[in-house]
Amino acid sequence: MNDTMTTILSEPVARLGATTITLGQALAFGAILLLVLFVALVVALWSAAGARAAAAAEAADHARDAEARMADIMQAQAEMQGRMGAIAEVFGARQAELTQSLGQRLDAMTGRLGQTMTEQTKSTHESLAKLQERLAVIDTAQGNIQSLAGQVVQLQAILSNKQTRGAFGQSRMEAIVADGLPHGAYEFQASLSNGSRPDCLVRMPNGAPMLAIDAKFPLEAWNAIRAAEGADMQKVAAQVFRRDIEVHIRDIAEKYLIQGETQDTAFMFVPSESVFAEIHENFEAVVQKAHRARVVIVSPSLLMLSIQVIQAILKDARMREQAHLIQGEVIRLMEDVGRVDERVRRLQTHFGQAAKDIDDILVSTSKVTKRSQKIEALEFAEGEAAAPPAKVEAGARVADSKTGQLRLRVVEGDD
Repeated sequence: MNDTMTTILSEPVARLGATTITLGQALAFGAILLLVLFVALVVALWSAAGARAAAAAEAADHARDAEARMADIMQAQAEMQGRMGAIAEVFGARQAELTQSLGQRLDAMTGRLGQTMTEQTKSTHESLAKLQERLAVIDTAQGNIQSLAGQVVQLQAILSNKQTRGAFGQSRMEAIVADGLPHGAYEFQASLSNGSRPDCLVRMPNGAPMLAIDAKFPLEAWNAIRAAEGADMQKVAAQVFRRDIEVHIRDIAEKYLIQGETQDTAFMFVPSESVFAEIHENFEAVVQKAHRARVVIVSPSLLMLSIQVIQAILKDARMREQAHLIQGEVIRLMEDVGRVDERVRRLQTHFGQAAKDIDDILVSTSKVTKRSQKIEALEFAEGEAAAPPAKVEAGARVADSKTGQLRLRVVEGDD
């Protein structure tokens, strides 16, 4: 049996060059190789166990260090929360004071504006009431015009008598002027600087020269034209009428047109609409000559229209006087608004300063937050010491040199 095993083991199984490897040699080499591998495995397992033990010990040390650091972080966060609460209380109280002050100032401003608007409304209502009174006077004048229009048919009989004609022309003109203008804006039979006495002088507003009105229109030649029979008699009467009216126009221009005392134009009143129409229709040359002499021929309706225009001018002058009063009130109102604007701007400056202080606090809290995040992430370099947290003296205030307001003081460690 042993011989057989010896024979088997001595049988060659491989050849490497000139060397022959037997089965027994191959088995011995394999046994040696397995032994070496076993020893290496045992050594590796022993080294791994030591490394794990060392790593566990190091991990335990790191865990203890992390717990200590986390405890420090929690304590710092608790202190920070307390300080932030104090800051919030201070700013809450300051904001309440500012809100109350702003409300009081706005209430006072609203009261003043309401009082001013009430006064302006009252003044406007009074002006409108006066305007309605003047409109009522105009309506009365228009009623008088309609009443006088119904009496035109009686004018011819009245004008037949010279004395009655003159009195009627004067009274007609005086009625129109007195109905259209307020008392004191006109004067009848007033004397001028040259001694002449026009039938009426109308005082213009703003110190302007007066307007002269003459009511002594010559109607004898006109009556002669109406009474003439035949073309020759009518032609002669027309020439006489033209001559008389031209002389009257020249007298008005010479007596009543005074530089700086009266207007550049004077009125020649014709108390009949029909006579006025005939003059403009058949005596155009006389009308043109009157225009060149700056004498305007007016009928009752035209005189009334002119008086209404003058009345509107006087009313406008009075309205301008009231407008000056209103303008003065508006100017004072604008001064009040300017003062309100100035005070609001000062208040805005206070708010701006408070916002700047809040921004500074936010910068400090941002730095503290970043430092906490670095601590939490364990990003400290070796030998680096944690910077002290921001010191906030809760409730400590200092006077601002620009605004004079008290604000919270923040002391930063890293600023």
